[in-house]
Amino acid sequence: MKRNDMKRNNVHRIRGTRAFALLCVSCLSLSILGAAQGAAESSTRGNEARPVGAGSTLVHSKFGGQIFGFDIDQNGTEGVLSEAKTLANGNVLAAVETFDQATGKILNVAGEPKTKDDFLTLGVVGTSVGVVEREHVTGIFVSKRIYEELNPLGGNKFTGIWKAPLMSNQIIIGVSRAQGTPTTAVLAFDNNNTFTTFVFGSNVAANTFGPQVTLTDSTFQFADTPQIGYDSVTNQAVVAASNGTVGGPAPQIALVDLTTGVVTQFTGILGPPPFHQGFINGLAVDSEDGIAVTTTELDFRVEFYDLATQTGFAVVLPGANGQLQSGTDVEYDPVNKLFFVAQSVSSTSTGSSIQVYDIHGKLVESLNGFSFSNTFNVIGTHIALNPKNRTGYVDGPNSGVTELQSFTY
Repeated sequence: MKRNDMKRNNVHRIRGTRAFALLCVSCLSLSILGAAQGAAESSTRGNEARPVGAGSTLVHSKFGGQIFGFDIDQNGTEGVLSEAKTLANGNVLAAVETFDQATGKILNVAGEPKTKDDFLTLGVVGTSVGVVEREHVTGIFVSKRIYEELNPLGGNKFTGIWKAPLMSNQIIIGVSRAQGTPTTAVLAFDNNNTFTTFVFGSNVAANTFGPQVTLTDSTFQFADTPQIGYDSVTNQAVVAASNGTVGGPAPQIALVDLTTGVVTQFTGILGPPPFHQGFINGLAVDSEDGIAVTTTELDFRVEFYDLATQTGFAVVLPGANGQLQSGTDVEYDPVNKLFFVAQSVSSTSTGSSIQVYDIHGKLVESLNGFSFSNTFNVIGTHIALNPKNRTGYVDGPNSGVTELQSFTY
């Protein structure tokens, strides 16, 4: 299916103001999340049945610290994670580690300072380029942010600096993780009195940058946790956000031309009363078909948008009946044309699940048997995919956020 042909068969960082909404979720779900090791489903791939769902391969942070971001290389065999562990003297053992996707074994430590500094893995972008933010701390404040590259990731070491044109008070909210395309869309904000949100594009490997484009609509402010994706066909960043107010307005979707800076904005789908949709938790883009998919907090739905016509539809997560079962991270597999939705409190099993949809909004399968460990932390749950062999990793199951768990689909 090509762009505009979508059939409508149905018509990091601190979470800011989400803290209150998620407090009740956290308290009520602790007992549920503890029972996460459900049996994996089975599914048919051609003429051969194979198990799908949570796998037995785990990645453990080398020093036992909490994992702050990770990703895997869709064009290689490795992954990257950042970890941090507080030492007895008050300093932090921060490390960036590469690991083998097949075995989960840590391969190398790219950085290991024992100061106040820490690392945050932003993702694998372009073709096998790992990007890690190093926060240099002076006293109790971050005084400088340095963006380290592992290019290629398989080299298992820092190779240079991504010279993002950002001042010390400008903080990256997120980057598009669409691998295989040279351009990466970046969403950031000014951490000052204005809290202005802006977008720019970058060829990370070449260290080139497009114009910074300010999003003037207050819906996209940092406190409302806007989400970003990238449409490589139109060279547009796709940004989605909602102010999260109970009974509030519909979300807004911004399409930002990363060359000209032109912003096109449209109103998204309003959820059912009385709560409506709440915050947008995740976003992924299918560039070939021009489809963006989001998840929303209060109405536990998944929204499918045709970016060309600026229309869409929503589906309720399978069996979901409350906010606890809302979806979070969304990722896209362009090889098999599948969207993956993380569900911290499963509606199809015990523990956590990943719900898999095709581009028409049809549920393909439920991947069960997880316990996402990063749900209520500063860096939220992330699904990392390797479409070539239909595998991936997700946060968990250790509640200390020191592990990643494999899965197949």
